[in-house]
Amino acid sequence: MRRLLFVTLAVLLWVAPCLAQDKVFHVSVTQIVEHPSLDAMRLGFLDRLKALGLKVEPSVHIAQGNMATNVQIASQIQGENPDLILAITTPSAQAVVQKIKDKPVVFTGVTDPLAAGLVKSLSAPGGNVTGMTDKSPVDRHLALIRECLPGLKRLGVLYNAGEPNSVVLVNLLKDECAKAGVALEEATAANSAAVYQAAKSLVGRVDAVYVPVDNTVVSALEAAIKVCEQNRLPFFSGDTDSVARGTVAALAVDYRKMGEQTADMATAILKDGKKPGEMPVESIRDLALHVNTGAAARMGLTLPESVLKRADKIIP
Repeated sequence: MRRLLFVTLAVLLWVAPCLAQDKVFHVSVTQIVEHPSLDAMRLGFLDRLKALGLKVEPSVHIAQGNMATNVQIASQIQGENPDLILAITTPSAQAVVQKIKDKPVVFTGVTDPLAAGLVKSLSAPGGNVTGMTDKSPVDRHLALIRECLPGLKRLGVLYNAGEPNSVVLVNLLKDECAKAGVALEEATAANSAAVYQAAKSLVGRVDAVYVPVDNTVVSALEAAIKVCEQNRLPFFSGDTDSVARGTVAALAVDYRKMGEQTADMATAILKDGKKPGEMPVESIRDLALHVNTGAAARMGLTLPESVLKRADKIIP
């Protein structure tokens, strides 16, 4: 009898790690809209989990910019009973954090988690939530624009006033422009269909246009680029993926790397049993400078050598 018990225990000790190793984790992903930066975070996250040896069954939900759909997705995810939730951007994170309290939530691409009400503090988030912030260095963005346009007197900013992350960034930009003696002109777009007209409203009023990491505008970026090219108005962005699509330049995080770093946080929760609320909110410090010389030429701008020499990527 004792021998049988010993053998049974030995088998269990051998089988248990194998079962844990073969566990399939169900991860629900919610993303407010499709555009390259957000897609890069999602793909970087999922690819990194796979590279770390986790078997993951993802359920991906994209609200296509519709806030009502965004809330419905949170309810749908609750019914999926996932092992972990990845929330990409502020609106998606807010919806799931308000709805779901019993599953780990990891957010990414959130500008100000504290102001958005997602965490109690950046060092100790509390509850079932942690993640990564992509808060843009707006002061360095303005410095880059002024380096490219030394005579800059009026800057236009194109954004959706309904996106909390964008409002935070625009308020920071107001402060930086005031310090630099640059007048800031705002143009808002409530949805992607309104981006073209919002961009047109800036023509003749500004020397250059800037779009922060704004989901609405970036989802319809080509409409704004068209206006800027037609009117030879330099257009700068807060994310590097937009440079490949036709903005002049950006100094920003690599969003795929942000997704990968977020996956490392998720792995610590899924494999190591860490509690999200005890994991500090993280950020990426290394920024990449991307420039698009072709876009600059089409918008009537020649980029200075000082910018070209230190660019991490130059798109002709």
